[in-house]
Formats: sequence, structure tokens, C-alpha cells
Amino acid sequence: MSGLIITNPPRAHAEDVEALAGHGVATVHEGMGRRGSLGPGFRPIQQDVRVAGNAVTALCRPGDNLMIHAAVEQCAPGDILVVATTSPSTDGMFGDLFATALQHRGVRGLVIDAGVRDTAGLRAMGFPVWSTVVCARGTVKTTAGSVNVPVVLGGQIVRPGDVVVADDDGVVCVPREQAGAAVRAAEARAAKENATRTAFAGGQLSLDRYGLRETLTQLGVRYRSYEECAPDVRDGTGS
Repeated sequence: MSGLIITNPPRAHAEDVEALAGHGVATVHEGMGRRGSLGPGFRPIQQDVRVAGNAVTALCRPGDNLMIHAAVEQCAPGDILVVATTSPSTDGMFGDLFATALQHRGVRGLVIDAGVRDTAGLRAMGFPVWSTVVCARGTVKTTAGSVNVPVVLGGQIVRPGDVVVADDDGVVCVPREQAGAAVRAAEARAAKENATRTAFAGGQLSLDRYGLRETLTQLGVRYRSYEECAPDVRDGTGS
């Protein structure tokens, strides 16, 4: 799909977006049944930042950021700009000038499956970015793409209006229709983890809390004292 700019796509409810931001990527991902993660390739250029927002998507040709310029106009307060390319690209397609324009519009950050540059400036101005590459090499503005169409990043489909949550652990995408359910699942996951944290702080072992001793037994794992083990096992010299 090329040469198309879709305006005013549906968005998730603002209260669900804010609630998901409070839980973070790992909790949301686990709460949704380990779904939605964009994988380890998307890394933050900053630390200790967590954001969530509705996706505005841009599909660009590699080495061409024309459609990012077009996407800026479609961004609203609380959005996150999500950029994909039609084939792999390592060019620095986004920098501090784009971030200045997006900050003015209340955009919360950028997720891009390509390169960014001006990273020191982006950190200084407090505009968070998750990218697959950092590269000083610039781009052209000559080829049509699309804005607010479904894109694929890290094997995940991201549609305009889906909720994107990003922090130090990476990025997760929540389908906009499932945002409320994802909030409830994340809340349940957080409550369970808080109870486990309290138990561990009190000295309970994970082997007992998670019932893993039986799993070890079923797998044939045995306990032996050091003295009971053969010399090659004790010393690591066995083949």
C-alpha cells in the first residue's frame, strides 16, 4: 500500500493508555499471554523513561523520510509515532528537528525500525526514542509511502490507534480493541508479582512458591552431597 494518508483513525481510550503506561512493557507483555513484543532489536536511546500512546504509523521507503514529514501533521497529543520501512534501512531517518515539531504537537515518543541521529540532542530535549539503529547518514525525500496504515515491526502488526508501550525493556503493542482487557490483565499480573515479591522478601524460595521441586523430580534431577559425587563430577574432569 503506497501513496495513502489516512486521517483520524480510531484510537484506544485515553484512560486505558495511561493505565498501561503505569505497568510497563514486561508486565503488559506477560499479562497478554506473552504477546505483542517487538523483540530485542528496538532499543532506547535514553534510560529510565516509560511511555505509552496511540500509534500514528508511517511506512517509508528505505533511506527516504518523506512520509515522516507527512505523518507529523497527523499526530495528536498523546500519540507515539511508529515508523517502518518497506525493506531494511539503517539510515538516520529521524533527528532533533523532527522531535521539535512532534513535541509541539504533544507526541510522546518515536518507535522506528530504522536509524536515528542527533541522539545527544534528543536526550537533552527529553524526547524518547526506540530504534533499531543509530546512524549519522541522512536521507532523501523523493518517494511516496503511506501514513496511518498497518505496518510490521519486529514481526508484529502495528495499526494506527493501537497502544504502544515502551520503556528500558523494549516495546510492546496492544491492539486498540484489547486495551481495556490488557489493563485488567496487567493489573492482575502486577498484583501477583507484588505478592511474590513480598514472599521472596520474607525468605520463601521460588522452588517452593512455583511448585518447581516436583518439576525437578519429574525431570530426573537428583540431589547429592559433594562427598557422594564421583571425582570427575566434583572436579569437572568427566567427559
